[in-house]
Amino acid sequence: MASKRKTKKKSKGLGDSVEKFTEATGIKKIVKWIAGDDCGCEARKIKLNQMFKYKSNPECLIESEYLYLKEFFKIEKQTLKQDEQIKILSISNRVFKENKKASSCGSCARELINQVKRLYEVYKEEHNESQD
Repeated sequence: MASKRKTKKKSKGLGDSVEKFTEATGIKKIVKWIAGDDCGCEARKIKLNQMFKYKSNPECLIESEYLYLKEFFKIEKQTLKQDEQIKILSISNRVFKENKKASSCGSCARELINQVKRLYEVYKEEHNESQD
């Protein structure tokens, strides 16, 4: 008799992790026994996944983003114009699958720039781009 094995699915967020824990410990069976099949677990899982998403592998830069960043990082900047922040944020959100908003926080902008610069440097290195 062949045994049924569940394939381990990677958790997308905290909701998936909580579900795995409650299944492994038997808590989920007890809750379903007491509350029935509509115990609210699925809705809670979805809400927790939305609130506490796990990071996934970033997307690659597309050529237009790379060319923009190449020009952007040619000059060391002390300030960031609003249109620059929006463009950098747009690149970051797409690549890292996030939904960050523009901010007037200086340290937040610096962290955003540093994160995107690391991405740009890795991309440049992987594509054997020379220093300009």
